[in-house]
Amino acid sequence: MPRSPISRVLDYIQFPSTPQSLVQAQRLFHGRGHAYTGLHHITIDWLPPVILITLYAPEPHQVVETLADALRVHLPSCESIQLQHRYETSGPVELIRGRAIQQLEILEGNLHFHIQLGKNRNTGLFLDMRNGRQWVQQHSQSRRVLNLFAYTCGFSVAAIAGGARSVLNIDMSSAALNTGRRNHQLNHHPLEQVSFEKLHIFKSFGRLKRRGPFDLLICDPPTFQRGSVNSERDYPKILRRLDQFMAPEAHLLLCLNAPELGREFLLEHMAQLAPHYRFVEDIPPPSVYREAEGKGLNTLYFKKG
Repeated sequence: MPRSPISRVLDYIQFPSTPQSLVQAQRLFHGRGHAYTGLHHITIDWLPPVILITLYAPEPHQVVETLADALRVHLPSCESIQLQHRYETSGPVELIRGRAIQQLEILEGNLHFHIQLGKNRNTGLFLDMRNGRQWVQQHSQSRRVLNLFAYTCGFSVAAIAGGARSVLNIDMSSAALNTGRRNHQLNHHPLEQVSFEKLHIFKSFGRLKRRGPFDLLICDPPTFQRGSVNSERDYPKILRRLDQFMAPEAHLLLCLNAPELGREFLLEHMAQLAPHYRFVEDIPPPSVYREAEGKGLNTLYFKKG
């Protein structure tokens, strides 16, 4: 391999080794947290049977091919190695080894999800929220759940699997919600307990009030989405209206992936706008998401009363 920092990636990966772990979708290497010198521009995901290498800055093709061959040695069940160029506007995906696979069903814990490679910049499931989905599955029994910025409804799938009474998924993308419906169907969930509504959240608080009250809120907005969401500006709009649609003993799972804001943004605004909710704990991402600067995903659990 030509001299390149990514030749050291293999030194840091703990490859899945048991039959149970080999079938699980997971991040293998996370350089984006700046915990590995010279490797902040690369991530590697195992989406059985696909290895997805993502670059946020260019690397010589020979370097990537050599890395791909080394990865395949450790994951012999791999059928496809693909490379996403996230430094390009559309985030195109290129086939490096094996056969072209664009749509597949992955397993996370005991839950199934549909993902798609090469169509959008994101696959359809954020692997760093694995522990958050597990938490929701463990805390949804008999609860009425409101899932804001639902995307492809990963939290909703976890909630119904955990025995939720009902889930209302709100998102502005009908395509994402359609994938969410498909995710529930993959898990053989009763769809009469799940609602999917394409709404502009900040214009729909009255509708949420009429549909409530809810026992569990999951709020996972994009950091910034032109024309619709700016977390710094818009998150407080939700927090100050919690009592309009949440039940007296409600639980909140508030998520924020905005390096410039951090967890203090949520703690300070909750103390100011919803002081009757107490902070209970952080739900950290999987350990592979090492962060040297504390600027990664924040997931905070609050409880009313």
